[in-house]
Amino acid sequence: MKSLLPKEVFWWIAHSLREMSLSRWWRRARLSLQNWYRFWSTYCKYVALLTPGRSCQGATRKLMLRHLYPCVQDATANHEVEPTYFYQDAWAFELIVRSKPAQHIDVGSHHKFVALLSKVVPVTMVDIRPLSLELSSLQFRAGSICNLPFATDSLASVSSLCVIEHIGLGRYGDALDPQGTVKALRELQRVVRSNGDLYLSVPLDDEDRTYFNAHRAFTEETLLGLFEPFIVVEKRYIYGTRFSEVRGSGFGTGCYHLRKPPTPDDLLPKG
Repeated sequence: MKSLLPKEVFWWIAHSLREMSLSRWWRRARLSLQNWYRFWSTYCKYVALLTPGRSCQGATRKLMLRHLYPCVQDATANHEVEPTYFYQDAWAFELIVRSKPAQHIDVGSHHKFVALLSKVVPVTMVDIRPLSLELSSLQFRAGSICNLPFATDSLASVSSLCVIEHIGLGRYGDALDPQGTVKALRELQRVVRSNGDLYLSVPLDDEDRTYFNAHRAFTEETLLGLFEPFIVVEKRYIYGTRFSEVRGSGFGTGCYHLRKPPTPDDLLPKG
């Protein structure tokens, strides 16, 4: 490993100090204490509700203490949901189910998305890391998004949600490559057949940036250039908790339904 530059060492020290700052530590400690106070308070109230000397659905004070299973962070005012996967997965799910492909190929998207989709559409998932669980409705093929195990112009329906921005940054054990995102997108475009559909989601920003080693983000202008010659059928945007057809500013996520243009042969009259 080459030596770090002084500015990189200073950044790491400052970042570590921020993570270990007293104010952050105190906020986390205070929240933890509040959560544990709530847990023990509700435990005592529940025990008080038990009929003395009798078991209520197997619950006695002695048995309850032996089987404590504290869930101390769930009593929140709102059901907090991570917006990116919530919106993008529902968006892609609806479009794919509506199109009713005979076979759909997903490359590296979230496992919950492909698992649920496989219950209504025949799905094959491709990833460099095999899933640790099996599902009868979901087929799996090992493969790299930069070298997909499919022939050129062979797939009618392909998705890859929040994937291509990670390629080449080493986050998931993949090889380092500054052009990883471009190569991944080109490979996805290669395997889609003419008039075939490609569903993507990609981080957007006000300028092209690399947030090493988490992900890259792009301006939409850059993405539209990379998407060529594919046609943009639909665009949706996620900014904070907002999901809409209007692009915002700053960091967000773009959801794109793309279609490969027909070949000249496809335009000839049939028969």
